[in-house]
Amino acid sequence: MRLQEFWSRMSGAFGSVRAESVARDHVFAVLGGRTAVEAIEAGLPVRRVWLAVCEEYDVPAKER
Repeated sequence: MRLQEFWSRMSGAFGSVRAESVARDHVFAVLGGRTAVEAIEAGLPVRRVWLAVCEEYDVPAKER
């Protein structure tokens, strides 16, 4: 998954404003206590970060 696709899916799942907040403010334990943005910047695979967001926020399987 590319970063552009990550942001597109985030906007689709949460709306553009909330997507930014979820990605920058919410700390995910499964990502090592990082936000989604921090995890991506640390080099974690974007797909792994997206799936962590999906799991935490119960994004429907068809949108994953």
